This record gives sequence, C-alpha cells and structure tokens, in this order.
Amino acid sequence: MLASPRTVSDVMTHTAVAVGRHASYKEIVALMEQWEVSALPVLEGEGRVIGVVSEADLLPKEGFQEGDGQGFPAGAAEAAKAGAVYAEDLMSAPAVTVHADATLAEAARIMARRRVKRLPVVDGVGLLEGVVSRSDLLKVFLRPDEEIEEEIRGSVLPDVPAAAGVRVFVEDGVVILSGLLPDRSLVPLLARAVRAVEGVVDIRVDLA
Repeated sequence: MLASPRTVSDVMTHTAVAVGRHASYKEIVALMEQWEVSALPVLEGEGRVIGVVSEADLLPKEGFQEGDGQGFPAGAAEAAKAGAVYAEDLMSAPAVTVHADATLAEAARIMARRRVKRLPVVDGVGLLEGVVSRSDLLKVFLRPDEEIEEEIRGSVLPDVPAAAGVRVFVEDGVVILSGLLPDRSLVPLLARAVRAVEGVVDIRVDLA
C-alpha cells in the first residue's frame, strides 16, 4: 500500500536555484525568467539561507522609474529597494522558511499567513535543502482515486471501531462512505480521519 505524501520532503524540489548576497539585480531577473520562478533564496557561506528575493522585492525599481522618483514607492523600505542593485539589499530578511519534516498543512498555513508563494526548505542549522511552492503542495490532489481508496481501506478503517461494514468509493478525489456503522457517534471521527488523507477533495457520508 502506498502511503500519502505527508511532509514537505515528499513534494519539494530538491535542486533549488539560489543566489549569493552579491548577485546583481539583472542576474536575479535573468534567473527568475530562466527557471520560471517568482522568488530565489539568498545564501551565504556553505549554503545558509539569509533571505529571499522575490518579484515583489524587484518591482519597486520599476515603479520608482515610472514615477520619476515622486510618489512611489511610498515607504522608506520600498525606496531603498528601488535604489538597490544587489541581492543583499533587495532581499526580504529574515527568510520565511520551512523544515523538510513539516506537514503539508503546516507549509500551506505558513504560505497563507506570510503571503508567499515559495518557501526555502532548510535543515536544523539553516542550510538550504530545497524549495517548496504552492504548486508542489497541490500535487497531492493528483493522487489516483484508487490509491486514495486503498489508503482509506488499509490505514483509516482498521483504526475505527466497528467500521468493517463501511464501503469506500472515490471519484475525482471525492470520498463516498456508505454501508453500516452501528455506532453513529463514530461518524465525525471517521470523517476527520478520511479528510486527513492527502488528496481527498471532499467527503460524502451515507452510512446506515
């Protein structure tokens, strides 16, 4: 039986594109275009992540030029970035990062809370191990329906008392539970356990 991808390490890109603190503005833009990414980790030493430079960090320069230096950017930080040339002055620091053993839900919450599209994945001392993006987190919803069914039957139902009479069918990620579950108080428990399976889009319960 194939287990759900549970952690960032299961979906992240292990070969990450990064720049040093002295990378130039033009070099950063070129790398973003070449690798089709919206942000790059900034490294120093043997690969410790010290910041992230994103498209949002680069845009103040364009806005400043368009406005002839008047009215935009509005704040001191934006004005500084508009005049910056190197990654160390452009980057947002400290970097918002995640560990490889973090759950996909944890990574998604960090992205949503901090409003970022990509997270550098670091080890215990801050060295870069990879990058995880929003699209990486969404890969779990590409799991085949048969694989989701197999996991629910093999790993979820055996842990729910008296669930031997429950049938499972999955279509387009939507789980349909039917059959018999004598103890109705266990329905919320079963539903939560099924929703925790990676790739489940929704759940419908039709239990007698």
